[in-house]
Amino acid sequence: MRMTILFGGTNKERLVSVASAQALHLALPDADLWFWDADDSVHETRPQVLLKHSRPFEEPFKPGSPSLGKIEAALDRAQAEDRLLVLGLHGGMAENGELQAMCEMRGIPFTGSGSASSHLAFDKVAAKRFAAIAGVKAPTSVAQEDAEKALAEYGRLIAKPTRDGSSYGLIFVHSKQDIVAVRKAAKTEDYLIEPFIAGVEATCGVLEQSDGSVFSLPPIEIVPAAGGFDYTAKYLLKSTQEICPGRFAPDVSAQIMDHALRAHRALSCSGYSRTDFIVSAQGPIYLETNTLPGLTKASLYPKALKAQGIEFVDFLHDQIALAARRTRK
Repeated sequence: MRMTILFGGTNKERLVSVASAQALHLALPDADLWFWDADDSVHETRPQVLLKHSRPFEEPFKPGSPSLGKIEAALDRAQAEDRLLVLGLHGGMAENGELQAMCEMRGIPFTGSGSASSHLAFDKVAAKRFAAIAGVKAPTSVAQEDAEKALAEYGRLIAKPTRDGSSYGLIFVHSKQDIVAVRKAAKTEDYLIEPFIAGVEATCGVLEQSDGSVFSLPPIEIVPAAGGFDYTAKYLLKSTQEICPGRFAPDVSAQIMDHALRAHRALSCSGYSRTDFIVSAQGPIYLETNTLPGLTKASLYPKALKAQGIEFVDFLHDQIALAARRTRK
């Protein structure tokens, strides 16, 4: 079975995906590299081209090679050549279950969660409902028509795309003018509005291993630069602190880990996931679950693996074994 790192994608998270692919290649140097470009074409890429791309978070990647065809043609080739896909992808079709469904229909093994759980977790509203069923506390949702009333009640709101990465499109609502901005943004994509919850930002990974064990990794405390934990703060500002393990009281850490595992199971995730929280005065509050979290050198999930004493390359080989076994079943 030929290992192939698939990275890029047609959505705006493809920049982060390139950085994840660089880390994946260093851990799996024998795997082929396939880049999925914004125009839906897929290109086989040489390692030197990938590693020379020095500013992946800021500049689009150029594969420098002919196209293998559109994504479906590339997947047909992957099926014919008995390839296993290591997904270095984030967001959009890569994380909403569509790519996973295309792989499942062809019997192509791939790392990460399957199509149904990916689709469910990608929708923040649906994910909150399932997390709540598992006993995880989540913020209430605010209807657009009730935004002004909610602003008066809570003082601050936060709006975010219902189906997109947590780093994009955030709107902090402090005034009626901000509500106008939310309504304008909601004309092009669905938006979720919630009361702003004061507290410490936290995230917690969950890992499934090939021996059948499933457990939470050490929680990470995030101290963002001024302005919040958006794309710039996450990937470009050195002033953002990510502390692992987080400086939480033991009972709070245990609760974060328990809730991350509950969300992982409620959403039927496979392989690995990462769930984000706000640790408020009332305890951890669920925000969302990522089924393909970043795997760059600076990403949160690899930091949690390191804190757990798990080498990145060992994690990847175990995920590959899980993917192959799942497809055989």
